[in-house]
Amino acid sequence: MQVIGLCRFSYPAVGGFQVEHETIAERIAYLYAEERMEERFRLLETIALPCLREQTDPDFDLIVVTGDSLPRAHRDRLQDLTADMPQVRIHAEPPRRHREVMKEILNSARRDPGKPCLQFRHDDDDAVSVDFIERLRATAEDCRPLMQKNKSVAIDFNRGYLAEAGPEGISAAEGVHPYVVAALGMHVRGGCPLTIMNFAHNKINRFMPTVTVTDAPMFVRTHNRFNDSRSQAGPGTPFEPLTPELEGAFEARFAIRAGRVREVFAQS
Repeated sequence: MQVIGLCRFSYPAVGGFQVEHETIAERIAYLYAEERMEERFRLLETIALPCLREQTDPDFDLIVVTGDSLPRAHRDRLQDLTADMPQVRIHAEPPRRHREVMKEILNSARRDPGKPCLQFRHDDDDAVSVDFIERLRATAEDCRPLMQKNKSVAIDFNRGYLAEAGPEGISAAEGVHPYVVAALGMHVRGGCPLTIMNFAHNKINRFMPTVTVTDAPMFVRTHNRFNDSRSQAGPGTPFEPLTPELEGAFEARFAIRAGRVREVFAQS
């Protein structure tokens, strides 16, 4: 079964942001500001890409959606960071309505629309466990009768970490967070044009059956200066620096290397 992931990398959509702007020009200026782009690249390099690069099941497609106005230096840097990942296809689009364009991109990526597929979103500052694709497939297989009876079914691995990354390394807090973007997948029946982008991730359970798996940490959701959604972690979140033992667990589980995080975020 084809597995398709979608990652938006500073795409200046019309709509689709909780941080609003009056014009597309203002949104582009905000998204491409040097300070913001530097942080996005550091998170992409150290958090979002390593876990996908080391998936135990490497048979998936990842479409990275950027704006066609992304400056050349940033396009080149993005291509360099993903050059060793055959699953990645970088797709540039002009500003368009957010959900409309993302649905089109996902449906055009289906090699055989008559067959079922699995879809997931992947934010450029989050990580999933290195066995996410493997477990997504296995869960869909375990629930085959449910998948066959419904046009779409969500699969939510809802245990994970909220985290912060910086020159001192990683601080994190483990918890159960239902229906966040990270480690949330969706099964789409063959012949059905629905996509995971048809639905707000935190409301997806209103529109379809969902399967919840809570047995192990499956994601790292970072909190940083330029999060679009700032509601998931606040002053009361009990972030604690990772112990050496947890640093080892983060590397084994998410391919996040605390030493590399310190090194990259310490760069001026």
